[in-house]
Amino acid sequence: MNPGKIEEIRFYSNELQEEMELLLYLPSHYSPLYKHNVVLASDGKDYFQLGRIGRVAEELMEEELIDPVIIVGIPYKTVPERRRMYHPEGDRHQAYIRFLAHELIQYIDETYPTYQMGSSRMLIGDSLAASISLLTAAKYPNCFGKVVLHSPFVNEHVMEAVKSIQDPAALSIYQVIGQQETAVPTTADGRLDFLTPNRELHELIKEKGFPYFYEELDGDHTWKSWQPDIRRALLQINNL
Repeated sequence: MNPGKIEEIRFYSNELQEEMELLLYLPSHYSPLYKHNVVLASDGKDYFQLGRIGRVAEELMEEELIDPVIIVGIPYKTVPERRRMYHPEGDRHQAYIRFLAHELIQYIDETYPTYQMGSSRMLIGDSLAASISLLTAAKYPNCFGKVVLHSPFVNEHVMEAVKSIQDPAALSIYQVIGQQETAVPTTADGRLDFLTPNRELHELIKEKGFPYFYEELDGDHTWKSWQPDIRRALLQINNL
């Protein structure tokens, strides 16, 4: 299998008022003559290095199980900045959502051959990066039609955002949570129970009738649980 190519791109965001460093994965058979789906990964460096998402996607494309895809990883600069941008109460989370929906997608669509419709765009994230992915899809369901959630942080803000979605049929959701995620150490909030709020989110998503996949993994709040799930996540969300 030929590996694809990861390009490092600097992109100035007016919404965030700073230069963002992006990781962009182009598949091994990339050609500007063919259109591609797009995946935006918050916690982008982790998804490439720990999740090995590029290699997994390449295998699935080689096996013709998923359509050609461009993956854009958005790394965070520091842990405090990550919280400011990803946390539902972070003071920069609205600006980060606008950066994804207004600036980054426009740049990708203008620079690469993409389908330019919600059903061909996916957001993926783990923990707080999953929360911001879901909040972005909730606010812009016509822009992003698929979201993959690895152990999202869920609070009332997240629940309300999901409740507010008018057309559940337009957004496919993939959600996994580890059964050992009952006392997850966090940087600012001590130990948190992720499992119970994820079960509540699961009930809400089911009730509203989104195209949906949910499973509780035998695992904890680490990449040891999430990495083996990347292949299934990319496959399942493609088929929802």
